[in-house]
Amino acid sequence: MANPWTKKNPLLSLWLSAANAWAGAARGVAVNAAKRQQAAAAKAATRPRRTRKR
Repeated sequence: MANPWTKKNPLLSLWLSAANAWAGAARGVAVNAAKRQQAAAAKAATRPRRTRKR
């Protein structure tokens, strides 16, 4: 009797491919947000403070 765990399953393959694509997109969004936060923090740390004229 053939082992059912080693058979090809096209539905599972499609589902895993979609999950992998979604995970990659989520990772890209998270990395981009982190880069934006780092850039904003560096800009705020190196920018001279403004004094308000009254």
